[in-house]
Amino acid sequence: MPNEGTPRKYLNPVARFVTATPATPATLHARESGAGPDVVLLHGLAGDHTIWNGLIPALSEGVRVLAPDLRGHGRSPSPEGSTFGFDEMEGDVLAYLDRSFAASAHLVGHSAGGFLALRIALDHPERVRSLTLIGAGLFCDKHTQAVGERWAETYRDEGYDAYAIRLMKDLYYPDWAEAHLDLLDTFRDAWRKVDLAGAIRWGIAIRDFDVRPRIARLKPPTCVIHGMDDQVVDVSHARLLRQSLSGCEMRLFAQTGHMVPIERPEETVAAVRGWVDKVEARASPPAPGP
Repeated sequence: MPNEGTPRKYLNPVARFVTATPATPATLHARESGAGPDVVLLHGLAGDHTIWNGLIPALSEGVRVLAPDLRGHGRSPSPEGSTFGFDEMEGDVLAYLDRSFAASAHLVGHSAGGFLALRIALDHPERVRSLTLIGAGLFCDKHTQAVGERWAETYRDEGYDAYAIRLMKDLYYPDWAEAHLDLLDTFRDAWRKVDLAGAIRWGIAIRDFDVRPRIARLKPPTCVIHGMDDQVVDVSHARLLRQSLSGCEMRLFAQTGHMVPIERPEETVAAVRGWVDKVEARASPPAPGP
């Protein structure tokens, strides 16, 4: 999220970055925990690995959790000339898996991180044991595009405080937000220190995301998790994924907004671990008889 010193030119950076030369790979900072099958957590736009903090302790019991900051987010660098296109983002994640000695992994992606997980699964299915998509979809529709534009316009025209309030209303279920005002105040204070330049560039690339023509070729088994009151990516996207993918499982959380990992950490852990364990059990040969 932006700080008060973020240059306003970054609110409309298309001309500056779309024609940039390809960027060098980014070495991703990550939080790692546990041992066992590899589970990679990919955060969304303007996030970082800390959105998973409420999940990692319980999730890492029996698996190795790898939670990177994507390029230009958190503590990961933004290479000079980066367009934040999906080819660059995929390359960073695959290079991180190589450095972590993860030949294949269960990918869990939230929001735009779910878009990225889908792209990796389609382009490099041999690296993906399963997919879990949280608050994501097969394409970035006009509604989601409009939400992002509204955030940028609010920040530009009304300033940081109005922008932060707008985010709270769009990202979280109202009752949850009202019950966690202290936590949201902490988030808002932390966002003041974050440079949004990388997130804005990734947001431009995300606008054209659409894998509908390729989805029939998706190989990894997929689970879909979605908040039924998501105001950023409508829950209809979860149903479209379920209808498009043979064997896809779906978990819908009532009275839940876009930030499922923060609003419903225990339920998210149970859903992710249940799915990972199920896929691992399918892949394991049966034990020999007596």
